[in-house]
Amino acid sequence: MLRRITLLSALILSILFQGVHAQTARSGFSDSEIRNILAERVDKYRQTVGIVVGVIEPGGRRVIAYGHRASSDTRPVDGDTVFEIGSITKVFTSLLLADMVERKEVGLLDPVAKFLPPGTKVPELDGEEITLHDLATHTSGLPRMPLNVDSVDPLNPYADYSVGKLYEFLGKYQLQRAVGARFEYSNLGEALLGQALALRAGKSYESLVQARINALLGMKSTGVSLTPTMKQRLAPGHAYGLEPTPNWDMASLEAAGGLRSTANDLLSFLSGHLGYTPTSLAPAMKAMTEVRRTVSGRSISLGWFIENRDGVDVIYHSGGTGGYLSFIGYAPSVRTGVVVLSNSGLGAGIDDIGFHLLSPGSPLLEEKDLTPAKARKEIPLDGSVLQRYAGRYEFPSGQPAAISSMGGHLYLQGVGDAKIVFYPESEKSFFAKLIDAQMTFVTNAQGRVTGLNYSRSGENLNVRRID
Repeated sequence: MLRRITLLSALILSILFQGVHAQTARSGFSDSEIRNILAERVDKYRQTVGIVVGVIEPGGRRVIAYGHRASSDTRPVDGDTVFEIGSITKVFTSLLLADMVERKEVGLLDPVAKFLPPGTKVPELDGEEITLHDLATHTSGLPRMPLNVDSVDPLNPYADYSVGKLYEFLGKYQLQRAVGARFEYSNLGEALLGQALALRAGKSYESLVQARINALLGMKSTGVSLTPTMKQRLAPGHAYGLEPTPNWDMASLEAAGGLRSTANDLLSFLSGHLGYTPTSLAPAMKAMTEVRRTVSGRSISLGWFIENRDGVDVIYHSGGTGGYLSFIGYAPSVRTGVVVLSNSGLGAGIDDIGFHLLSPGSPLLEEKDLTPAKARKEIPLDGSVLQRYAGRYEFPSGQPAAISSMGGHLYLQGVGDAKIVFYPESEKSFFAKLIDAQMTFVTNAQGRVTGLNYSRSGENLNVRRID
């Protein structure tokens, strides 16, 4: 049966936020209060090297920053410092979709296959095709990541994942559930959506973002590629021990997480959504939150997630790459928006800061959550010892994974995930630097490896060996 949905037609800006009234001219937090939160994260808890918060409200904009660009660079971060924003990119991709629907260039229920190169096979089930709407709401049935990622460089895991590999995966993948039946967060789906929109427009994804979003909102420091001036203002990412880590290149997955930006640019983006900046994108921005799909009791909009936090509806998205964490959100009822950017990809996260500033009843993380992970020391191990652990494993979820040995390290790769390097700290225990994860191998009475205990961000899993 055809799934019917309608985008709102253009509305004049004067009634875009009809019935929405500012409750205050300024959020309930002073600059010093926000700075104290950031100082704790940087100095006391060692969660990051630098962190920037941007706030836009009826009284205007402000940026509060604390910390430095890098562990070896004492220049302070500020509203023009460039960060990777990871999955916040998906909001841009969905805005492009909503705008192209308003322009009548695409239809929300158009099959994505319609816009891909001739001969490209897109999986379907029971005759139901994956539509642009399915991709934008994470209900396509496609997995979180393509299962044929085999990264050459674990520190830049998607740099060599080409469009050809993406199409190759689509051609072989079989959907496990009906299209539109279930929410399943999919980087692959959003990347495919961006590919389709770029092909329809006859531009690269980055050029499409520049022409149809950045140029209209005055955003000069947002893009996939780093311009010379953006490079000068880039805060390098950090991972384990707050050591610098390479930037990520997303290749064919750029529409899912490839953008870099600044707090000031993202405040301009929020200014359009909140109605402070008149823009021809206003109907598309409004449609993004009003075109929803309810699946398994969860309401999903185009690109944004929506939660009620202590009586306040917060529209938001967060992101993360190997060296960065990001948050963007706004609360229409108080016409306030918040951006939080951090140049560390580890730690407890920053989402709680964004939610807290938008809805004061939403709590900040407690000390037990923010205590830095214990320092770990890498030791050398003989290759013959490492080789004992190489093989096939299965997580409790049923996800298979492979462990390989090379260059004095172990590499863990779950199906659909990038390789993660693990470093030995004892003969049986290993730790990762790119993520907060450890694994300890289990042996039987005969000394054969039968599985491992896997710990990530406080969650412990028993993983069995299956080869």
